[in-house]
Amino acid sequence: MKILGLIPARGGSKGIPGKNIKLLKGKPLLQYTIEAAERANLLSTIVLSSDDEEIIICAKKLGLEAPFQRPEELAGNSSSSLEVIQHAIKFFSKEAEKFDAVCLLQPTSPFRRERLIDEAIEKFIGGEFDSLISVREVPAEFNPHWVFKEKNGSLKIATGEKEIISRRQELPKAYYRDGAIYLTRAEVLMKQNSLYGKKVGYIDTTGDPYVNIDTPEDWEKAERLLSMIREK
Repeated sequence: MKILGLIPARGGSKGIPGKNIKLLKGKPLLQYTIEAAERANLLSTIVLSSDDEEIIICAKKLGLEAPFQRPEELAGNSSSSLEVIQHAIKFFSKEAEKFDAVCLLQPTSPFRRERLIDEAIEKFIGGEFDSLISVREVPAEFNPHWVFKEKNGSLKIATGEKEIISRRQELPKAYYRDGAIYLTRAEVLMKQNSLYGKKVGYIDTTGDPYVNIDTPEDWEKAERLLSMIREK
């Protein structure tokens, strides 16, 4: 299977200006994801998608291909990951190069364990999924079966059940996306106009170091995690 590794990095971060090329423990944030992608054996091609010339220059210095510059209309806060991926697929289609799937690797999730990307691709292919995402287990206290929603001034169990599950051990596992990997078949992206499709696989990263960098507090957490990792 021919898989495009796509690293999106726009220039307009407001929470942390210049986030994608800001130095995190001596390396541009972008570099952590580049290195993880380069360690993967099952990505056919790895490229950057960015609107920002400074990010493009930085990426090229780090050895990452940047064959196009993302248009400004796909670089705002309202731009979706799906639109960014579709733009890349269309670019390569014009170059007469087609991919079976795209693996989106966001720089804001810099910690990926050894072989995580290859493990995800192997599971994606073996399970014949439309898409596969990396997830972490929801702590019991936030499990949807223990969460309430408000309706007409009173609370109802979010799942619609009449009785709450009383024992933690009986709670079904629930997961949330961690942002490290989005892997989707090209036909699902283009024909179904979907990032997920109908059959969604997952790879569990619950035990791995984790941060999704959006705020200065997230950045500080990433620095602490890196210090802990390097001390081991």
